[in-house]
Amino acid sequence: MSLQQPAIFCNMVFDWPARHWNAKYLSQVLHGKQIRFRMGMKSMSTVPQFETTCNYVEATLEEFLTWNCDQSSISGPFRDYDHSKFWAYADYKYFVSLFEDKTDIFQDVKWSDFGFPGRNGQESTLWIGSLGAHTPCHLDSYGCNLVFQVQGRKRWHLFPPEDTPFLYPTRIPYEESSVFSKINVVNPDLKRFPQFRKAQRHTVILSPGQVLFVPRHWWHYVESIDPVTVSINSWIELEEDHLARVEEAITRMLVCALKTAENPQNTRAWLNPTEVEETSHAVNCCYLNAAVSAFFDRCRTSEVVEIQALRTDGEHMKKEELNVCNHMEVGQTGSQNLTTGTDKPEAASPFGPDLVPVAQRSEEPPSERGGIFGSDGKDFVDKDGEHFGKLHCAKRQQIMSNSENAIEEQIASNTTTAPSQTFISTDDLLDCLVNPQVTRMVAQLLIQGRSL
Repeated sequence: MSLQQPAIFCNMVFDWPARHWNAKYLSQVLHGKQIRFRMGMKSMSTVPQFETTCNYVEATLEEFLTWNCDQSSISGPFRDYDHSKFWAYADYKYFVSLFEDKTDIFQDVKWSDFGFPGRNGQESTLWIGSLGAHTPCHLDSYGCNLVFQVQGRKRWHLFPPEDTPFLYPTRIPYEESSVFSKINVVNPDLKRFPQFRKAQRHTVILSPGQVLFVPRHWWHYVESIDPVTVSINSWIELEEDHLARVEEAITRMLVCALKTAENPQNTRAWLNPTEVEETSHAVNCCYLNAAVSAFFDRCRTSEVVEIQALRTDGEHMKKEELNVCNHMEVGQTGSQNLTTGTDKPEAASPFGPDLVPVAQRSEEPPSERGGIFGSDGKDFVDKDGEHFGKLHCAKRQQIMSNSENAIEEQIASNTTTAPSQTFISTDDLLDCLVNPQVTRMVAQLLIQGRSL
């Protein structure tokens, strides 16, 4: 969890039953089950191919595999999509929905091997795609990401959090916890987005049996470079997520309010298809209150745990003395560990034969060398070797239900409540948004955007 750069784990999943989850096997397990596929164009436009611009097909995995064999004369759900011109992607398939009647299969995925006790397929998402299928470049507001490659290969383009200004972030189309880039990073329009030249691109090809670690807030664009790819991922919760959810709830409330007011009948033009929940102002208000309440509850829980630990160890005074020493230590410049008189040993490098860092790439982007469909991908291997991003659908429904009940109780009550239970009103939010500091920043961003 201390890694600050992407890395590939090798030899970690050799005994996982899910290692054998290729598309053919899954088609047998999910026999006859309809899955939603996103259909995209195999083109090299400089404009990102967002989900809102794609069509969708309901089909079984058997029908997908038949179409993917390039049998252009077939009938069925893919009949209108020429295999040579389109790709298909079954993405964001939560295990709990996909295998709702086969829950034993959750045990085939063992994230507990990575130090997360009890974590398995129940907290995982499945991705199945054809050649060219990809996700637009984005960062996840929540957590960090572990991605297990099961079948085929995927090329990952990653950019560090500090490159965010160079990637021209946007929240339209809106998807919870996804901040998209306005740039097609494999075919960038450098005239329109000149700052992208400064971005530090890291690339790696993830092969079957490998697991990629994506740290918090790293941008990523992921593309399938083999005829069929299967991946499993899990977003790992982090302490910083509690504040991020408050920010996400504010974003959701604003985007929904402004865009639905602009054109209530045309929601799909700005709302990502993965966002299927109701977008009314009342629901979003509940969502915001749930996030704020959870944030305060977490803060209060952390304080209680710390106090209990101090009492249990009987070291309250020692803790205070240590805090004083630490403050003095931070205040001193030009020296370290003054209170102990010893030098802090350098941390050993975490990398070795089974943990490989994802290297920064110095060569030209693929668009300047013929595009992604003119290569088998081998040219792009570095020299050494996709909601937790989305709040789980069942968990979200529970939070929303609990939030609505809490707000109803709050409105009905005239008594004074603790800060964690204080109802956040629309006026409270507006008061913050029209703060002169905020409006000044918004004005600068608007002017900057128009000058691109």
